[in-house]
Order: sequence, then C-alpha cells, then structure tokens
Amino acid sequence: MLPDRAFFDLLADAARKETLPRFRVGADVIDKGASVFDPVTEGDRAAEAAIRALVETHFPDHGILGEEHGSVGLDREYIWVIDPIDGTRAFISGVPVWGTLIGLYRNGEAVMGLVDQPFTGERYFADGSASRYSGPDGSRVLATRDCGALGNAILFTTSPHLFTDGRKDRFEAVQREVRLARYGCDCYAYALLAAGHIDLVVECELKPYDVGGLIPVIEQAGGIITSWDGGPAEMGGEIIAAGSRAVYEQAMAILKA
Repeated sequence: MLPDRAFFDLLADAARKETLPRFRVGADVIDKGASVFDPVTEGDRAAEAAIRALVETHFPDHGILGEEHGSVGLDREYIWVIDPIDGTRAFISGVPVWGTLIGLYRNGEAVMGLVDQPFTGERYFADGSASRYSGPDGSRVLATRDCGALGNAILFTTSPHLFTDGRKDRFEAVQREVRLARYGCDCYAYALLAAGHIDLVVECELKPYDVGGLIPVIEQAGGIITSWDGGPAEMGGEIIAAGSRAVYEQAMAILKA
C-alpha cells in the first residue's frame, strides 16, 4: 500500500520540528569529509531519526536509504530515500535555501516525493500522478515551462567549482549557451524548475538521497531528469533536470559530447 499525502506531511512536519529551531542559532557542526568539507549538524541527524521512526512504525516492511543513519532493506519493493537537510552548507551559513527531501522508490523507481522548505513554509509534493505546491501564497498544481531553446534558458547549479576534469569543460560549454546562469539553492533550484520559474539544473557527484525526493516532483510536473548519459537519475551521479524536451536535448548534446 502506498502512503498518502497526509503521511508525507507527517514526516515533513516531524523533520521540521528538529531542523527549524536549530537554524540561525549557531548549530554545532561536524566535518565528516575526508578531503573536502562535508558538514553535518545535530539537526540533520535528529530530523532523519524522526522520519525513520515514523516510517518504521507505519511501514515496517519498507526499506530505508538515509544520509545520516545508514540503510536497511535495500532489496525490498519499497524504499524510502531521505535527505534530512539538503543544503547543510547553506543551513550552517544562515541561507534559507536548504530543505528536507523525502522520496519513495518502488522497485528502484522514484514514484512519490516531497521537498519541504521549513523556513519559507513551502512544500512541493508528487503523489504519483501530479506535483503540487502549497505555501504562504496558496496551493496549486505544478507545471514546468517550455522556454523554447537552450539560448532562452535559466540554468542553476549548486557550485561550478564542484565540476572537475572533463565535466568542468562540458558544464561550462552548456553555461555559455544559456541566457542566465546562477549558483546555489541546492534542492530549491529543482523545486523552482518544477514550478516553472527556471529551465535547467546541471549537477555532478550527487548521491541517491540528493535526488530521490526530487525526481517525482520534476517528472510529475512535466519535466525531465536523468543522468548525463540519459539513464535513470535514481542512483545519483551526474544529473541534468530540464523543464522541456527541447532544452534537455540541446543541453544533453553538449554534456554527452
């Protein structure tokens, strides 16, 4: 049995109770990176623990793939994919573009997902057939936009400095073709794409929990999200998301060159 919107909201509300009170109050930070700074906070761990406890109670036969507390049951039909704070660097810097990502995979395919922005009060949810927004300005069904061509597109990436080797050259080649390129926003950039405000997101070195909650929100709003080789995005890696087929194909022609 698939969960309903109320259960996803329950998970997001539980995470919000752990993250929002710790935002902009000088949260303790631990660096879990080996060669680069990879921060984690008490908020990350507490929020994931809260989500996992609810999943384990209500759906004990489901697996869980989480960023902070490991994974269980990855061979099961349903797997919850959890990123309690996507954008921890933004979180510890006081920048309100971080969010909580909750995805549900069925046999390896992302079928439902939620992006919660606790600070702004915005929530983006994909129920299996459509993506919907709720926030301070009301509620609506989400739809990506078609800007016509790559030359008209607004592009986002978390940071251009994350691209190395040949990936850097290919990203910069795409960037040269767009109308506007902006950096930052982490998961919020994907939410903006699903809502029809921007047209393209190009990233690299993502983990499954970085995209698991995003894939359904984008696809069920009419967008496209894959790896750079055109394969599924569910396991992360080099990722492209676009609001229209035309922009996707033009960007892919460069990324795959």
